[in-house]
Amino acid sequence: MQTFFLFGKYNAGSVNSISAQRTQKAADVVKKLGGKILSSYALLGCHDLVFIVDLPDTAKAMKASIDLAKATGIGFTTSPAVTVEEFDKIVA
Repeated sequence: MQTFFLFGKYNAGSVNSISAQRTQKAADVVKKLGGKILSSYALLGCHDLVFIVDLPDTAKAMKASIDLAKATGIGFTTSPAVTVEEFDKIVA
């Protein structure tokens, strides 16, 4: 599994349908792709929310980003993530 950060940005339509049910729908989308939401946060600033997810690979992360946008109306930007320890090994 790989870790990805999915940064979400609300639009006028998506902000009107904020609910626990939509949050569950997002979790279901990720689960359907073989992944799991590790944590999620509401944010202030240039992003409105972030999901930290484990997914099998980059292709599934791209699909998750698109499927989440379709299911929730929220635009997502997706970034792969590695721990600092992993990063140190990569660049050594």
